[in-house]
Amino acid sequence: MRLSRSQEIFARAQTLIPGGVNSPVRAFRGVGGTPPFIARGEGSKLYDVDGNEYIDYVGSWGPLILGHRAPPVLDALRETLDIGTSFGAPTEREVDLAALICECVPSIEMVRLVNSGTEATMSALRVARGYTGRDLTVKFEGCYHGHVDSLLVKAGSGMATLGIADTQGVPRSFAETTLALRYNSIDAVEAVFAARGDEIAAVIVEPVAGNMGCVPPRPGFLQALRELTSRHGALLIIDEVMTGFRVALGGAQQLYGIRPDLTTLGKIVGGGLPIAAYGGRADIMTRVAPTGPIYQAGTLSGNPLAVAAGLAMLRYLKAHPEVYRRLEEMGSRISASAPDGITVNRVGSMFTFFFTAQPVTDYESARTSDLARFRAFFHWMLERGVYLAPSQFEAAFISAAHTDEDIEKTIAAARAFFARSVPARG
Repeated sequence: MRLSRSQEIFARAQTLIPGGVNSPVRAFRGVGGTPPFIARGEGSKLYDVDGNEYIDYVGSWGPLILGHRAPPVLDALRETLDIGTSFGAPTEREVDLAALICECVPSIEMVRLVNSGTEATMSALRVARGYTGRDLTVKFEGCYHGHVDSLLVKAGSGMATLGIADTQGVPRSFAETTLALRYNSIDAVEAVFAARGDEIAAVIVEPVAGNMGCVPPRPGFLQALRELTSRHGALLIIDEVMTGFRVALGGAQQLYGIRPDLTTLGKIVGGGLPIAAYGGRADIMTRVAPTGPIYQAGTLSGNPLAVAAGLAMLRYLKAHPEVYRRLEEMGSRISASAPDGITVNRVGSMFTFFFTAQPVTDYESARTSDLARFRAFFHWMLERGVYLAPSQFEAAFISAAHTDEDIEKTIAAARAFFARSVPARG
């Protein structure tokens, strides 16, 4: 049988790139089959090299809140290409972007631009350790904060998809600086602070977990983290690489009324281009070089193209608050399409269908999902032109470019699957 173009490219890629992909989940190991190789995107749609069209609910893993090739972003990129692509020197637009981030996220009084979410969380942890003079970090099982050595302990995302508990290559001494607790468990956090509170530099948390699937915080959980860290002299780092500017203009911290000491941002900050940021209280951020002794640097930090795209995206979102109302409405309709026996978690335009009948509040409950049934669902939807994340343990994202027709087609395909399949196990 003749191979598809995607199959041909994937076969070649596997001889040149580990697993044939440049980020593990893209390899479809969690669902089986060959990943479609994408030729282009437009609005809410992706088109692969074989000419197939898909309604996209991955959105480059979250940042494309306005869809592919959003006109404000493209206009900003065209203008910037006439100026240059990289200078390794400061530009006025970097200052404009910093000011806009601080305006949208009031807990951020000063901000440093970096190149990826991993770099943002790595830097924020270094700042927290340097500021407090302590070494320990508290994180939560199933929360992914990039591939920082010390944070790859019981991480979610691709590690959950591939069944990797703790990656090789991380020295034990690094891993021992991280205390991994159960997400949404206030009791666990209280216990660890009671035992080791004077050693803890920071608690880092996804305010809405997106890397074990979408898992919202229980009422009072984030507030308890804020109170405990303040009481014990530790810093609270809210990782909004995924939720920042997506669940609200001011991120999840606006949605839940939490003011962290440090925030990490990514994804939307660059309008789909590689950029990220970390920031927070001025008294903490002034400890970063060159004004302080905590070193962090990056040749491409504040890249002109990414900065221009991010400015265009954030300015549009600020000027059009109706985007969030529309995303909420579409998310509500998709969530309502699931039958009894399927747990749907959603916060705004982030959602996950969990193939389990029990509530999903942490990594352990997420793992009760029927993975075989999820795989069948994933391929059923893909064959009908709906592109979801190829893992039970990832969130899906709706964009402002999605139409009523897109939503109805998605709902019809999902309901057809649920009508023909057996119930999920509880």
